[in-house]
Amino acid sequence: MAQVLEFKLPDLGEGLTEAEIVHWLVSVGDVVAVDQPVVEVETAKALVEVPCPYGGVVTARYGEEGAELPVGAPLLTVAVGASAPLGGAEPASAPAPASAPVARSAPSPAPAASDSGASGNVLVGYGTGAPVARRRRVRPPGDGLRAAPPAVPAGSTANGTAGPVAVVSPLVRRLAREHDLDLRTLPGSGRDGLILRCDVERAIREGATASPAARPRSAPAAPSMTPGPAPQAPDRAEASPPQPGATRVPLRGVRGVVADKLARSRHEIPDATCWVDADATELLAARTAMNAAGGPKISLIALFARICTAALVRHPELNSTVDTAAREIVRLPEVHLGFAAQTDRGLVVPVVRDAHTRSAESLSAEFARLTEAGRSGTLTPKDLTGGTFTLNNYGVFGVDGSTPIINHPEAAMLGIGRIVPKPWVHQGELAVRHVVQLSLTFDHRVCDGGTAGGFLRHVADCVEQPAVLLRTL
Repeated sequence: MAQVLEFKLPDLGEGLTEAEIVHWLVSVGDVVAVDQPVVEVETAKALVEVPCPYGGVVTARYGEEGAELPVGAPLLTVAVGASAPLGGAEPASAPAPASAPVARSAPSPAPAASDSGASGNVLVGYGTGAPVARRRRVRPPGDGLRAAPPAVPAGSTANGTAGPVAVVSPLVRRLAREHDLDLRTLPGSGRDGLILRCDVERAIREGATASPAARPRSAPAAPSMTPGPAPQAPDRAEASPPQPGATRVPLRGVRGVVADKLARSRHEIPDATCWVDADATELLAARTAMNAAGGPKISLIALFARICTAALVRHPELNSTVDTAAREIVRLPEVHLGFAAQTDRGLVVPVVRDAHTRSAESLSAEFARLTEAGRSGTLTPKDLTGGTFTLNNYGVFGVDGSTPIINHPEAAMLGIGRIVPKPWVHQGELAVRHVVQLSLTFDHRVCDGGTAGGFLRHVADCVEQPAVLLRTL
């Protein structure tokens, strides 16, 4: 007799709490094998295929293409032990059950293959593995929360019901702590009242530390001396009036996370920018000579990356991050170099791991691999996270300069403009040289202008005289 098992959207890692269904790879009635990809989803990090740990017949799918589901919501059900479609199968896309858990810890392992046809936990990007012992994560009382207001009984939510706060992501809890927000007073916009990051950020923008429902009922606010319009719900107040012919594009997926990170960077980081023009003629000549010697071709961005990592050895302050909760600057030992890449799906920042240990040839190969993966939409969450410093080559767009926005939570970004022939004083005479503008945007909390200027000047010196780089190797 077939056993019907429910497969929920697994924990996708990196604090991600929801994903958008892009394309179903199976239909109701299809026979799936263990670890077979069943759906393609777009998270805030990348486009990934989700494998199902069960083998059997698909009996139901939950969610249409384009719908967003939170972690822990049902994806599909599989009849394990059946080899043909079961009678009475549910429609191709069914609504998720109202009792589906949302605020939960990491998904529990699937039963062993020997008794249910399942392989184990789902590890997106790495397939599934063997089942492990069942673990239960215990949340300490009051984790990440302030004490509830006096009007709300202890252990109750803002609406008076008992139970834990509906928050999945630790990033949401941390953001609430940093801005002194009580999560018990925030209404959640996710499924079953799940509090999402956008809910916390909306409360921060509004400057509210508690919702009206959480204010003491025994002490009503004093009446205003001047009459005014009745307050509106936050979403209604923020919505712009309808405009004929306007097109609305949802901020979700990669575009949504880029918008969130850029806004957060501008809100939290006191940045400053310095720039310098450099004569890149000798650097171009060195690259030509290196490629003429045979072997793998070396890209120009790889040479800038090699120069950048050498400069970070001299100025490690810029390879750091700020821990706002502890009020500490954390200097990082490894250089994981991100680079901005424009794709059809929007701006992405792939990360070259351990860039400080790589040669120019290795950097060229890794830049090429990640760029191609970005264009084809096959970058994994690991490829897009963990950067410590970013290069932004906006010269490919034909512009000379820019003031880049720091890729939060990093501390700096180096911008590279186009390299063009310009009049330049070389060895005391006016000549036509290939000139590039370099700009450095840095977090003023981690260093002052002297350190930033020293870093940028060293980069410019290596560009103008590549032999200077030999002294830093």
